[in-house]
Amino acid sequence: MERHRGVAVRHQGSPVTRPRRRSARALAAAVLVTLALLLAVGCTGGHDGEAGPGPTGPSNTDPALGWGFTHTQYSADSGADAAVTRARALLSAQGLPQDQAIMGWGAGNPEPSPGHYDFSDLDRRVGYIRSTGATPVITLCCAPDWMKGGRAGAGSTDWSVRSLETAPLPAHYQDFADLAAKVARRYPDVRHFIVWNEFKGFYDDSAQRWNYEGYTRLYNAVYTALKKVREDNLVGGPYLAMDSYGPQDQSFASALKGPWGSVDQRVLDAFTYWNEHRRGADFVVVDGASFTRTDELLPDAFAATDKFTAVSTWLRERAGLPLWWAEYYVEPQGSGWSEQRRVATQAAGMMALARGGVGTALYWSPEEKSGPCPGCLWSPTQHGDGGRELPMYTLIARFARAFPPGTRFTDVDIAAADVADVRVLANAKNVLVVNTLDRAVDATVDGRTLSMDAYEVRWLTR
Repeated sequence: MERHRGVAVRHQGSPVTRPRRRSARALAAAVLVTLALLLAVGCTGGHDGEAGPGPTGPSNTDPALGWGFTHTQYSADSGADAAVTRARALLSAQGLPQDQAIMGWGAGNPEPSPGHYDFSDLDRRVGYIRSTGATPVITLCCAPDWMKGGRAGAGSTDWSVRSLETAPLPAHYQDFADLAAKVARRYPDVRHFIVWNEFKGFYDDSAQRWNYEGYTRLYNAVYTALKKVREDNLVGGPYLAMDSYGPQDQSFASALKGPWGSVDQRVLDAFTYWNEHRRGADFVVVDGASFTRTDELLPDAFAATDKFTAVSTWLRERAGLPLWWAEYYVEPQGSGWSEQRRVATQAAGMMALARGGVGTALYWSPEEKSGPCPGCLWSPTQHGDGGRELPMYTLIARFARAFPPGTRFTDVDIAAADVADVRVLANAKNVLVVNTLDRAVDATVDGRTLSMDAYEVRWLTR
C-alpha cells in the first residue's frame, strides 16, 4: 500500500528510479565505494544469524500495541550525529511501537546466498528501536533473490520494485520460513512478527484473483517455524490491502460497502480463505486507504475515513482476534494539501480506526533526505538541525497516550448545528475535536463553545 505515498521500495543506496548521468570522476568514486561495500559484505556474510549484537530489553507480549510507525528507506537511525541524537530523544520520550522489514525499506539482503547471512542493516535498525525503549515489530518481507528464481550472491541482488515484490517460489517457502526463524533467534526480544507484505507477488493475472492458497502455505510454514523458536512469539497475517472502488465500478463489488465505496470482493475472498485455513494466528493484520483505487474521496475526505470503521468491524467479527493496520492512508498522492489539513484528516482516520476496535495501527513514515517533508514525523536527520518533532508525530504520540488499546469510548454532546462540521472522539478523560472545514467555526462540544481555526485539531480534558 506504500504506493499511495510514492515511497520507493529499496535497500539503502540502491534506488529503483532511473539513474542520472554521472561524470567519469563520480563513476570511478562509485566503483571504489561499491568495492568497499562488497568487501564489507564478504566479511559479514558468514554470520550464522543465531545471535544478534547488543543488549535486549524486556519483551512486550501484548497482542495489541497501540499507535506507532514503520521505518522506511531514510529514517532516524542515520544522518548527522546531532540530528540522530535529537530524534532518538524524541522517540525515547514515549516509546511508540516501531516496525521494520527484513529486506527493503532501509534493510539489505539478509541471506544473499543459501546459508550465508548479512544482518548488518537489520541490526542497525533493530538496535535503534531498542535504544528508544520501544517495542520492536518485524515484517517478514521480502525474500532473497535465490528464493525467487534469481541469482545468489551479495552482488547479485536486484533492487527493482518488480524483483522485490516477487514472492518466493513454492519450492522455497520452507527456506523463507527458516530465514524467519533465524531472524527470530537473532532478536530474542522481538515477539511480534508480520508475515509478508500486501500479498506481494501472489496475484494471479490469468485467473484475475489472489493466489491465497499459495500465500497461506507460506504463512503456515512461517507460523510453524516461529512458534518452534518460541511458543510465545506472536504471528499475524495476511497483510492484505483492503482496496475499494467507487459505486460506478461494480466489477468486483462486495457487500462490505458504504458511502465511501465497496471493498474488492477478491480481497474478501483471500481473507476468508486465509482465515479458514491458517494454522494459527495471534493477530490479524491488513492495510488500506480511505480513498478508492482511483483516488476518490467519497463522499469527502473526512467521511471517507468511515471505511476504516466498517472494514475493521467486519474483520474482527470474522477473525475474533486483535486487529492491526500495518499501514493506513487518508491522502491521495499529489493532493497538494496543507499540513494542517493533512493532520486533521489523519486525526479523523485514527478516530475511525479506534471506533472499529483496532488494537495496533502503524503509520507508514514518509521519507525525505532534505527539504519539506509532507506528513513526516520528524525533520530529516540528514541535516544537522534535523530530528525535530513535526505536527504528525505530535498527533500520533498524543493520540497514543489518550486512547491506548482497550479504551472505552464515551458519547459526546455536540450542538445539532455543529454535527456536520466537527468529528469527535472521547473517553472519560480526553476529548479530541477536529474541524473538518477549510474555515473557522464556533462549535459547541461537550458543553463548551470552541472557536476553531480551519482544519484545527483540538484536545480537551474532562
